[in-house]
Amino acid sequence: MITYAPHFISTVIMVGILMQITDMRLGAINTIIKRLGFEPVNFMGSETLFPWVYVLSGVWQQAGYKSVMYIAALAGISPELHEAATVDGANRFQRMRHVDIPGILPTIVLMLILDVGSMLNVGYQKVYLLQNTMNMGSSEIISTYVYKVGLKQSNYGFSTAISLMNTIVSLVMVSSTNFISKRLTETSLW
Repeated sequence: MITYAPHFISTVIMVGILMQITDMRLGAINTIIKRLGFEPVNFMGSETLFPWVYVLSGVWQQAGYKSVMYIAALAGISPELHEAATVDGANRFQRMRHVDIPGILPTIVLMLILDVGSMLNVGYQKVYLLQNTMNMGSSEIISTYVYKVGLKQSNYGFSTAISLMNTIVSLVMVSSTNFISKRLTETSLW
């Protein structure tokens, strides 16, 4: 539940949980830090810590969903392959290397292609909700910049050009990854 639920809860609730966990006075992380004898850390006020908070919370948010995808792919591997490998004398590591990984390789490749496509769209809502004046230097991303230029400064043409360029770069990255994976593994989106 701890790993799977964050994928389905609202981004606003997820940010609220993050703010509670990283709170300087009452947050769980800073409570542990204080009990160890160190000074509390302002996670949301530090430009150097903001990327870590964002990335680790993103891993937490996606880990449950991605693990279900991989477990489903593993469940699709024929048990006869494992039995044959065991009869041939393969240990657990060898079965994983020669049966499981080749069996889930198409799923790994498709997840990689989809993740490369969303690499530049890093979650506008979460970054915008976590953003403040103290972490602005490391929390400004393309999506928040487009929002500020387009809606706050009413420079619609410039913000549209930025978004279009972002989309073109994402399309090129997905197409390249798809082409490479089709050549190397014969698995692709199209």
